[in-house]
Amino acid sequence: MKIKETKLKGCFVIEPQVFYDDRGYFYESFHQKKFEQVIGEAINFVQDNQSFSRKGVLRGIHFQKGEYAQAKLVRVLQGKVLDVVVDLRKDSETFGQYETIELSADNKKQLFVPRGFGHGFITLSETSEFAYKCDAPYHKESEGGIVFNDKTLKINWKFPKSEIIVSEKDKELPPLEEPF
Repeated sequence: MKIKETKLKGCFVIEPQVFYDDRGYFYESFHQKKFEQVIGEAINFVQDNQSFSRKGVLRGIHFQKGEYAQAKLVRVLQGKVLDVVVDLRKDSETFGQYETIELSADNKKQLFVPRGFGHGFITLSETSEFAYKCDAPYHKESEGGIVFNDKTLKINWKFPKSEIIVSEKDKELPPLEEPF
């Protein structure tokens, strides 16, 4: 398993060692002790979520605030997405910066998104199944977000803007400049 920190401190790309043979493949998708040794902290995942999306569906940029802030370990089970994380930690030297990575069923990469980050993704393939672990349960009153086309962030979603499909709720999210 290869684990590499991104330019955003605390955010890691995880690439498993995959064993292929004539039957198919096998890989270890998560190992608590190895994972915690690399990221340098104990994580107790308490909730698993999964979504299905069609091409062009953009989900995000979401986060949870306060005591319900969530760290996430995200991956794609089927298809391909462009995954985006935004550092929202006010005391971070990379506050307001973002990182993108293609996650797919083919590359089997995962992304660890620490607490204090916004997260979103867009489906690049015909469909995708997206799965993630969270270290805190969803809490509606603590949810927040940043609009996907924020003028400060200028995220390149690698998809034609006219074809992006966003929920009404996500279209109404505030820009980064507004307090969150």
